[in-house]
Amino acid sequence: MENCIFCKIIKGEIPSNKVYEDEHTYAFMDINPINPGHLLIVPKTHYTEIKDYDEETGMYLFRTAIKIEKALRKSGAVKLEGTNFLIANGPAAGQEVFHSHLHIIPRYADDSYKVRIERKEKPTMEELKQVAEEIKKNI
Repeated sequence: MENCIFCKIIKGEIPSNKVYEDEHTYAFMDINPINPGHLLIVPKTHYTEIKDYDEETGMYLFRTAIKIEKALRKSGAVKLEGTNFLIANGPAAGQEVFHSHLHIIPRYADDSYKVRIERKEKPTMEELKQVAEEIKKNI
């Protein structure tokens, strides 16, 4: 895509601190990290959201994420206590760059980043079953 910042990074038109690259994915350090070691993994093909992926793209993205998360832990570059894998998928989910990407965020028990979930009313088992059945029809 012409004006996509991540496409420009992949093409080398904008500098990045590349961590990994293969035929399908490109991983680089986030310039506004939540914690040290925070990085992004992007498919090399421009996809706005996950709904646009083919199955192979998702497979490659997560294969790279697993490889990098293991390397991050093994490297000792940061002394992480855990990680979050985060994909903000669509504006309502907080997506700001519309080239789908996966964040790997190193986590620490005392860091200031919080994933907060405010639950609505707890659904009944019947309500959960109805939603599950509707999803299954579309797989």
